[in-house]
Amino acid sequence: MFRSVTLAALVGAVALSCGTARAEPLFAFLAPTAPTQTAPQTVALAPADEQDEAPVDARLRRQIVNYASHETPGTIIIDTPNTFLYYVLGNGKAMRYGIGVGREGFTWSGVRSVERKTEWPDWYPPSEMLARQPYLPRMTAGGPGNPLGARAMYIAGTQYRIHGTNAPSTIGKQVSSGCIRLTNEDVIDLYNRVQIGAKVVVLPQTAKSRQTSVAYAYAPQAQSRAQVNWDIIRPSGRY
Repeated sequence: MFRSVTLAALVGAVALSCGTARAEPLFAFLAPTAPTQTAPQTVALAPADEQDEAPVDARLRRQIVNYASHETPGTIIIDTPNTFLYYVLGNGKAMRYGIGVGREGFTWSGVRSVERKTEWPDWYPPSEMLARQPYLPRMTAGGPGNPLGARAMYIAGTQYRIHGTNAPSTIGKQVSSGCIRLTNEDVIDLYNRVQIGAKVVVLPQTAKSRQTSVAYAYAPQAQSRAQVNWDIIRPSGRY
């Protein structure tokens, strides 16, 4: 009898000090144990505005092609007017990628080199770009929602990059502020091939090519003084 009264008093004391909701678990061992159920797991999807499932045109898909060039293997040649990037393999062959290039007023040309390479780069819009588009974020961390995509190869002496994109429907178009963009799949493939210091030849928008299965050999073209001056004073905000 004394033990029963003591147990009842203990239960009452716990209920008063902790509240019923906290007291009950202390004596849960007295009740039958119910089977444990695991809540179903959910997978977070990317926001709709970060999804771009538009298929890339067949002519812009990565492929090995015949390519007549005097450049050494490992050279990158950017065919601006035809939105192709060629990675020279040698023996008359090249890996060809479809690309997006600079929109009107933002194309450029010249011979440069790859200065550095970065996986999933962060994006810091230049001040000139922010002046044109003040709504842009000041910094976007590397990841699927980043406009620079999965990889970036930085072109020495410029603010331009060869990079991926989270908008593959822009491949084959003149859309950027001067950078060269590829699909993420293609930029990863190119990134794994390209060495630091690799030569980069960017053909001018006015270049002509023979579009059979053979691309043209690169021949540098002289720029007018007006074009040179424009390259100097042109706003430098690009991605």
